[in-house]
Amino acid sequence: MPTTLDRHAPFVNETIRTFADAEDAASMRDALARARAALGRHHPVVIGGREIETSARISSYNPARPKELVATVGSASQGDALAAVEDAAATFERWKRVPAETRAGMLFDAAAAVRRRRDDFNALLVLEVGKSWIEADADSAEAIDFLEFYAREALRYASPPALVPAAGEDNRLTYIPLGVGLVIPPWNFAFAIMAGMTAAALVAGNTVVLKPSSDSPAIAAVFVQLLQEVGVPPGVVNFVPGSGRTIGDALVAHPKTRFVAFTGSKEVGLRVNELAAKTQPGQIWIKRVVAEMGGKDSIVVAADADLDAAADGIVASAFGFAGQKCSACSRAIIDASVYDAVAAKIVARTKALAIGDPADQGTYVCPVINESALTSIVSYIEKAKSEGGTVLAGGRRAEREGWFVEPTVVGDVSREATIALEEIFGPVLALIRADDFDDALAIANNTEFGLTGAVYSADDAKLERARDEFHVGNLYFNRKCTGALVGAHPFGGFNMSGTDSKAGGADYLGLFLQAKMASKKIAGAGNGRAGGE
Repeated sequence: MPTTLDRHAPFVNETIRTFADAEDAASMRDALARARAALGRHHPVVIGGREIETSARISSYNPARPKELVATVGSASQGDALAAVEDAAATFERWKRVPAETRAGMLFDAAAAVRRRRDDFNALLVLEVGKSWIEADADSAEAIDFLEFYAREALRYASPPALVPAAGEDNRLTYIPLGVGLVIPPWNFAFAIMAGMTAAALVAGNTVVLKPSSDSPAIAAVFVQLLQEVGVPPGVVNFVPGSGRTIGDALVAHPKTRFVAFTGSKEVGLRVNELAAKTQPGQIWIKRVVAEMGGKDSIVVAADADLDAAADGIVASAFGFAGQKCSACSRAIIDASVYDAVAAKIVARTKALAIGDPADQGTYVCPVINESALTSIVSYIEKAKSEGGTVLAGGRRAEREGWFVEPTVVGDVSREATIALEEIFGPVLALIRADDFDDALAIANNTEFGLTGAVYSADDAKLERARDEFHVGNLYFNRKCTGALVGAHPFGGFNMSGTDSKAGGADYLGLFLQAKMASKKIAGAGNGRAGGE
């Protein structure tokens, strides 16, 4: 794996561990013990490198043990939030002049530091957001990948390709940072997405106001501390937790906010986009919004598919991290000729999944993030039954401590049913019959979203047709629709799934930069071409 000693080596993804190795498992258990010993730790607001003690606090609880306080963080007031933008704007004037090589070096150092403390981050992910060991390790691995990948991308953007020569001129294109960015990450990939959005913004030369999710603020706080440890200067990343109602709109609307990077629900994303589009007094730019807003993701099973492989992929995509992924499969669209066989395989696999405390190594099905999510998910299941669906597995809250919902499979779902169209963000899978492959593709495209999807088929002609017609940003053939890898699967969707920002791809860092062209007349040359822009 890459280290700080071989920064110019090609990017390589981190390996995700299964913890079958006894040493890996022992390391994880030790990290969980350390994390439990630190339960209840407080993390203050940080603005310009200064710790700000606030009268209000946000408490973060373990979703598997709702009475267990993981940590508290300061809850910023609107005054704190506005001060953070002002401080970030002042810091930007210095940070933008720091060479790309220096900024990238900090990300490489941060990646190395995360590797050394990987199981400590894993343990915090287990306790704060309820991830299983493997899901937590995948989250930490992706965070490392983002740090490594964006560091290399910053170096690439610092050496732009040559322009087409123009006689008598020295023409140069450079990429320069935008300014102050507001980063609003989600709780479900509390480390990877938060770290990736923050790292992309700062390595491009921008300063950041980081407003973490109130369901996962401790992980963000520890990452900000790590950035300080590797030399990111005060004021480059400002840690400003708080209620969206209290500070969110004010941060988006601030005239010195230059861009917003957001991952979360469609409703909040549209609110951010609308507010950012409104020019404020004193604002001298059009704000840029980079948004990822969820999905309603389908796996299509053709009549000629490997049915066991399809069932495996559907169950893994639907119930990994209790379906709390924007890429999760929430609809299996199955050719009618194999529907019953595939449904039986899905149900059998679903009933075999282990529900439990994610701190236990063998747990597969984790809790959902909070009581509100649990209530919403159960209401969707009841709605599905009232609309004619048949619960084939699960269907209720699990009888145990914590916010657990049984992994639920609903059969005979109408293509127009509520659970066929609305994002649930929980362990609920709808099975939909398709008349044939044409019908399956039509159903797959019948939602307002367009994030991920998959097709299982042995027919290359069907797969190529899906490549052309299945309208999603990330499409997979004969594999699950979750598990995008940085660099290999640039991630972002269409329609109401966001701005197709393709995180982890070659285009992503450009969203945090702007191109500046400078042309110098060579002595003795003419005054340039007549006409033109």
